[in-house]
Amino acid sequence: MSAQPRPTLSVVMPCLNEARTVGACIKKARHFFQSADISGEIIIADNGSKDGSQEIARNLGAQVIAVAERGYGNALRAGIAAARGAYVIMGDSDDSYDFSALGPFVEKLREGYDLVLGNRFAGGIKKGAMPPLHRYFGNPALTFMGRLLYGSPSRDFYCGLRGFRRDAVLSLGLRADGMEFALEMIVKATIQKLRITEVPTTLSPDGRDRPPHLRSWRDGWRSLRFFLLLCPRAVFLYPGIALLIVSGTLFVSLLFGDVKIGIVRLSERALIASSFGTLVGFQSILLWAFGEMIAIERGLFPKNPTFARALRALSLERGLIVGGLIMAIGIVAVAGAAYWWSSTGFGPIEGRSLIGLVCGSSAMVAFGFQCISGSFFAYLLQEARPRTSSSESPPAAEILPSETKERAVAST
Repeated sequence: MSAQPRPTLSVVMPCLNEARTVGACIKKARHFFQSADISGEIIIADNGSKDGSQEIARNLGAQVIAVAERGYGNALRAGIAAARGAYVIMGDSDDSYDFSALGPFVEKLREGYDLVLGNRFAGGIKKGAMPPLHRYFGNPALTFMGRLLYGSPSRDFYCGLRGFRRDAVLSLGLRADGMEFALEMIVKATIQKLRITEVPTTLSPDGRDRPPHLRSWRDGWRSLRFFLLLCPRAVFLYPGIALLIVSGTLFVSLLFGDVKIGIVRLSERALIASSFGTLVGFQSILLWAFGEMIAIERGLFPKNPTFARALRALSLERGLIVGGLIMAIGIVAVAGAAYWWSSTGFGPIEGRSLIGLVCGSSAMVAFGFQCISGSFFAYLLQEARPRTSSSESPPAAEILPSETKERAVAST
């Protein structure tokens, strides 16, 4: 059996009960192939449709991939894995995007871009195509956050119509199961410094006769959660540094007397709170370091030579020595404070000196313990490295149905 020639472009559409619209999307994509004189294939990644969407797609010559695991991300990953084209354009099969107007995407891909994103705000959003909550609040706010945290050039993080080089996106090791898949693609492509650009895209009202699969508040929270999890600097490092500096400065100042800020006078109680804030700030910085190590090891972040040198300098042995010394000094100071307190008959603690000694010595014990435990954990993370890179995409045979496996084998 002779192998079919490899197409230049694969159009991948996730599908779940889109019988009303999937046929129109396929016909438009076919029209584009003909008008642009480009060899292409259409892949419908079906997520368990029960309305006959699969039969409609097959009758129109599209390849249907059955994806058992529910979710937008699961469907697209299977569709991209099954694609044979060097370029892939993905888009929803609800007829909200015009698959006959894919020229700008292909042009940018041929220019050498790795990821070409649609921008609905630049291309036009027709009346009724996007709920006001999404158009004026959710999408702009989350897009702004993504641009702020990651420096991405995208001005429409949620546009579902986008093109990319298949090998470039597979190298990202995308894992999200649901709607976060679209965000994960942009964020990881930005982190890995792929070439990204945008083209204007028009959004039309979808052709469904039922509510969309998107759930505004649930998916909005999942998007926010995803942004924060992939940005340990914003979640842990910057807040930790700020808390450490502010609390540490306040703690040292309060050791010598009350501190007045405006009309507020801070005294012994603020001393206790500032010692706690200093420890929390340092712990937050440690969590950032652990998160950075894991993200670099898994290929989420590019390798950072400065961070690598810092890890080598802060070895397990040095961490144990420094943490042990700090902890030992703190224990001696705690013992001194206890002896001092016993001389008063263990009565109410009065006087800034004794309170300062108790707070300072306790903070040193905790700080030393954090250094020791942090050094051990960092050592474990470095020694427990996976044997194989987790950024590699799973083989297509692991996620495709049997009929697709046969086609993949026949085409190689």
